[in-house]
Amino acid sequence: GSMATTERLGPSRTRRNSNKNILTRIRHGQISGGGLSRGTEMSEALLQERDHQAKWHGIPVMLQRLYDSSHLNSDLSHIHSIIKEVASFLSMEAMSFVTEERRTAQESTSPNTYTFDLFGGVDLLVEILMRPTLTTQTNFPKMSDDIVKDCLSVLYNCCICMEGVTKSLASRDDFVMFLFTLMSNKKTFLQTATLIEDILGVRKEMIQLEGIPNLPSLVQSFNQQQLANFCRILSVTITEPDLGNDDKHTLLAKNAQQKTNLCPSHSEVNQVALLNIPGFIERLCKLATRKVSEASGASSLLLELQDWYTLLDNALVLDTLMQMATEDAEQSSTESPDESSLVTSPLRHSLPQSMKIVHEIMYKVEVLYVLCVLLIGRQRNQVHRMLAEFKLIPGLNNLFDKLIWRKQTSTHVLHGQNQNCDCSPEISFKIHFLRLLQSFSDHHENKYLLLNAQELNELSAISLKANIPEVEALVNTDRNLICDGKKGLLTRLLSVMKKEPAESSFRFWQARAVESFLRGSTSYADQVFLLKRGLLEHILFCIIDSGCKSRDVLQSYFDLLGELMKFNIDSFKRFNKYVNTEEKFQTFMTQINSSLVDSNMLVRCIILSLDRFESQTDDVRVVEVLSECSLLSYMVRVENRLTILFRLVNIINVQTLTQENVSCLNTSLVVLMLARRRGKLSFYLNALREKEYTEKYPGCLLNNFHNLLCFWQRHYLNKDKDSTCLENSSCILFTYWKETVSVLLDSDRTSLCAIASYIDEAYMDLGRDFLEV
Repeated sequence: GSMATTERLGPSRTRRNSNKNILTRIRHGQISGGGLSRGTEMSEALLQERDHQAKWHGIPVMLQRLYDSSHLNSDLSHIHSIIKEVASFLSMEAMSFVTEERRTAQESTSPNTYTFDLFGGVDLLVEILMRPTLTTQTNFPKMSDDIVKDCLSVLYNCCICMEGVTKSLASRDDFVMFLFTLMSNKKTFLQTATLIEDILGVRKEMIQLEGIPNLPSLVQSFNQQQLANFCRILSVTITEPDLGNDDKHTLLAKNAQQKTNLCPSHSEVNQVALLNIPGFIERLCKLATRKVSEASGASSLLLELQDWYTLLDNALVLDTLMQMATEDAEQSSTESPDESSLVTSPLRHSLPQSMKIVHEIMYKVEVLYVLCVLLIGRQRNQVHRMLAEFKLIPGLNNLFDKLIWRKQTSTHVLHGQNQNCDCSPEISFKIHFLRLLQSFSDHHENKYLLLNAQELNELSAISLKANIPEVEALVNTDRNLICDGKKGLLTRLLSVMKKEPAESSFRFWQARAVESFLRGSTSYADQVFLLKRGLLEHILFCIIDSGCKSRDVLQSYFDLLGELMKFNIDSFKRFNKYVNTEEKFQTFMTQINSSLVDSNMLVRCIILSLDRFESQTDDVRVVEVLSECSLLSYMVRVENRLTILFRLVNIINVQTLTQENVSCLNTSLVVLMLARRRGKLSFYLNALREKEYTEKYPGCLLNNFHNLLCFWQRHYLNKDKDSTCLENSSCILFTYWKETVSVLLDSDRTSLCAIASYIDEAYMDLGRDFLEV
């Protein structure tokens, strides 16, 4: 490269500031694109002169030499030696950055990296890496894998220490796509993958997988270990950016967003691109279900030290390793009586084994995450068919005792259910496994694949005995794809769930997974299958006796209890047997009343069941339960139902509706639909009006409810909203839901079933302006 004219050095007294001037000029040149485009366009003498004062450690001089010797036909070994020298300055900073708190340290703690970037080092390395792809010349020397590796390591170290570098690399599409092509080289795969992951994490715009050159053949060239690492990179490309906190987003905001995004999002397009790669899902299923012993030999564990620190910049992983190794060592030491061999053997043998296990778990976490995202995406049915065909569920069932739930992991406190936590690999693995089960069985007939042959036969027998037809999905289940072994996956899950410590956060996910097996149209046989395994008593123990305080866990247990009891006489009998004192009943009701947002689905199930039982009074068992069960007697009393209705309507308003609390609105509607069926609607509306007057805020409650129902219409009558869920869960036809809402919103003030008739003229439009969205 030709050098700019050498700047003359002025008299010595200006020297103190001239250091600053160089920096200002470089920075200015970088920003404006004029002036010095990189620090290397200065004389070596000048740089040497400043170097000592500025504590640059000779980095600008090294870059100067690198720049001079980095044209196409230059001696690559010379380039390599300079890069290695630079690397030694930067890797120390990166190491200390990681061991301190990543990303919180300031640039000042990484002066070498800062200098390297300031003098154009990052751009220069990108140029050296990409140069072969930018030239038509064919006979220039090929860069060795080692040079590529070292360039990537230096860039990664810069990214660790300076977020600005990560962001600027992320904004260069050409470089990001180029990195993907480097992944086809086994020797540089790990460095490339680590760098890509960092870069994609800060990109403003989601990358389009379709744009990666030869994506299918790239993925097909990966071995299983690389495929697992690739999944880690993929996770960013297939997840909706703000999905992190789905339950907490207001529905108003989500609906507004849907209006603007009519075309499939980037992440949806990326999901399709993955599904179109031949053999992709099949290989993920193999990876998810392979045994630790099947993982390729120990060679993969002897990664270079640097690869370890990039893979494990998570201290928790190392802690887990040591903890597992020590536990395994203690186990084997109790088995071997010979004292002298003790010192040498157990830890030494169990560390490589624990490493293998942790490694395998880390791979599986990434794979399960990708499968889970695909299972809840738009291509859900296609993914379901593939997961069934490639026997994911029986495969996971065979790993359950040996790997997934090897032993009770020490309990950890629950994060908000969507926070991405940096838990130990074992904990994330369990949570991802439970989320996968939840997504797999939620409203899908494939859920029966979670059982084995004996358990399926048991379901048929339950239906036969109760004289009800078998569920169609059960009849259609392909017996070649179900679980084998003594127990199916669902029953294994139940047994660990019962042993889970009271405050363990796994309870939340376990309950969600079991609940999703029951969701959809209520199946009596499914409920009885779980009742016979003591699930109802376990739930009641948790709610009443275990002193559980976690709202998340309680909510998931309430929801599960609702699904287990809905329309089921046996459940109410068992409830009554367990809750056999006034004191226990009061504790139960206190838990329910302490947060209706959490318990309203259960309340809805009780009210629906009561309504059905009242129409079946020719059945002796039903009459018996109605007269004996404390819970049903409580709900029979109209004043109790009214109190619940007041509270439900009071908790929410249109501005605060979310995916989580919209259930309060639907539960209040269920109360009113059942009232309407019995010609009692006007009675309830009048009670709401009287409540307003006694509370001295006329119009508030009813106007709020009116606004909520207007929103309900807009939300649920939208063509892409799924109304079958409401229909299935309530056994009330959706047409009746729509009709009831229309009747309540009728503007005719003479109608006794219209909310408007119960609001005085003066208070009619309270809060209406808020609704114009």
